[in-house]
Amino acid sequence: MPTPLTDIPVHPITGFLGSGKSSLIRHLIEHKPEGERWAVLINEFGRVGIDQALVAGRDDVVVRALPGGCLCCQLATVLQAALVELLRRERPDRLIIEPSGLGHPAGLLDLLQGEAFAGVLALREVVAVLDPRRLEDPRALAQATFRDQLALADGIALTMTDLVSASGLDAARDWLADELPGDPWVEEAPHGRLPIARVLGSGRHRDRRGAGQPAAHRALTGRRAAWLDLEAEAPRPGHPVFLRGEALGQVSLGWRWHPDEAFDRGALLDCLDGLAGELRLKGVFRTGAGWMAVNRVHGHETPTPSEWRRDSRLEVIGPAETLPDPRALQARLAACLL
Repeated sequence: MPTPLTDIPVHPITGFLGSGKSSLIRHLIEHKPEGERWAVLINEFGRVGIDQALVAGRDDVVVRALPGGCLCCQLATVLQAALVELLRRERPDRLIIEPSGLGHPAGLLDLLQGEAFAGVLALREVVAVLDPRRLEDPRALAQATFRDQLALADGIALTMTDLVSASGLDAARDWLADELPGDPWVEEAPHGRLPIARVLGSGRHRDRRGAGQPAAHRALTGRRAAWLDLEAEAPRPGHPVFLRGEALGQVSLGWRWHPDEAFDRGALLDCLDGLAGELRLKGVFRTGAGWMAVNRVHGHETPTPSEWRRDSRLEVIGPAETLPDPRALQARLAACLL
């Protein structure tokens, strides 16, 4: 009989769309203590599932994805079952959970501290990843989910600091000190490089259950995500799979292409550069020059090599009025194939 699982440290890494959560998790994995086995559970708003391709697994790190909804509300029951299975099968020494950038963490934290995982999981400090430039955007500040992600965190990791002036960083620190309860720690993490000791050596989460889910999330709680009723369709050469999702004021457009199809790298990047800069865009692509990953927040991030080899994928997320016509975009992407 296997030894019972007890007090497995679990580290939620929260943050709004495009804040740099995946980069921070990749950095943690790269500096993982030798001898530890990790499990990483990634939730994505989009239905295609890109972040699992951006965070490569290893023999000592297993990565699981829950795409197509918010695990804090739409996928809450699915999350509990997925966690039970993941813990039973993989028996990790440590668990990292990345909720969707649109996810409100209250439901997740309640589950992790609830009866189902009592004595099994030990909830450690919640780290919220923040691009300081978001604090200058009135639309972000008006988002209850954005503010609550910060308010429920024990610490704030400031990413994209190379794109912010010294005065901008000072202003961000002042805002956080004035607006957030509990005096969370604040540390710079350019390109996701948060010192791993800050996470692994963290204490328990300081419970703030007074922050309930906003009405938009409560309305989705218990509602089964539509994609869960569908069998995943495999793309065929010349016939990519297209998936659309919508919730919480955002729409996702996603595609998957057969792994034998390859893109012209230059033509593909030109096509993606033509999309509106405010759109959240991420993908992995097989190109004539090798596999690459694209992870754009403000329309200028440089592509990087990718270890993903299963298929090419693209996800575009934004308010409905900012998105391109999906049929026209699919045709432009098809013209980029070799």
